Amino acid sequence: MQSLLQDNAALAKRIQSLRADTKATWGKMDAAQMLAHCLTAMRVSTGDLKLKRGLVGLLFGRLAKKSLTKPEPFKRGLPTAPEFVVRDPRDFAIEQRKLLELVQDIGRRGPAAFTREKHPFFGPMTNEEWDLLQWKHLDHHLRQFGG
Repeated sequence: MQSLLQDNAALAKRIQSLRADTKATWGKMDAAQMLAHCLTAMRVSTGDLKLKRGLVGLLFGRLAKKSLTKPEPFKRGLPTAPEFVVRDPRDFAIEQRKLLELVQDIGRRGPAAFTREKHPFFGPMTNEEWDLLQWKHLDHHLRQFGG
């Protein structure tokens, strides 16, 4: 099974191997924006960032979660919630360091790192679901930048 907790060291290496000038193979973000985007999603998983649950999530969140927790990688072009969109310029080194620190902190803390709060779109989540979805999301964007 794919796991942020189990693959923590490998994910950390992939984050460290990124370069500020690496071009995305798809999408609109640059590398620094992608790191900030992943950091935002990861902060939701730890409960450090709390977002309100909207009507679309209430109606379709469970179905989307079921689809995204299948073994296949995320598809390109999936919709992104406005709270996770990063358009402003970011400092690559700062975003890389912050994401790396959070990934490593989650690895040290284990399942206790994940919040008991509902996901703002998917609703109630188990530790295993938080772990899997964070791994898949991070893997998706690292592959986007060749990492």
